[in-house]
Amino acid sequence: MRRREARRLVLQSLYQREFLDISDSELLDEVDLGDQESYIRLTLSGISKHLQTIDTMIAAKAEGWKVERLALIDRNILRLGIFEIMYCNEIPAEVTIDEAVELAKEYGSDNAPSFINGILDRLWKENSPIVREDCTKKNFLPTRLENDKQREER
Repeated sequence: MRRREARRLVLQSLYQREFLDISDSELLDEVDLGDQESYIRLTLSGISKHLQTIDTMIAAKAEGWKVERLALIDRNILRLGIFEIMYCNEIPAEVTIDEAVELAKEYGSDNAPSFINGILDRLWKENSPIVREDCTKKNFLPTRLENDKQREER
């Protein structure tokens, strides 16, 4: 399986999760994940783990839009893109943005490609993480945003 197909599968799983209250394992039980199993499982669990932070980033960049008002598929493409940009070391941000735009062209609303491109590009340029962790490893290191949030709470 290619990474592009793996992203589609992650997107489909995120979309299903909007309607079904089931675990990642249950979502993926009957799917052959092939050589992308680690990426798929870690990306889904990472998005779940960092969902509040990711949605806060979306809200900050989607001026005039509440996260819950975005089209479900567009919102989940953004979640996937933001997760890869902020938490995945081995994936260049330019590749992530391009792949997100392609998903938006295929599955998103009419204005989704330019909307998603704009948000992800601004997020990447304005919020470069201190450390981006390899998506094939089980531990994700916090980004600058999470580090700042933790300092403020102290």
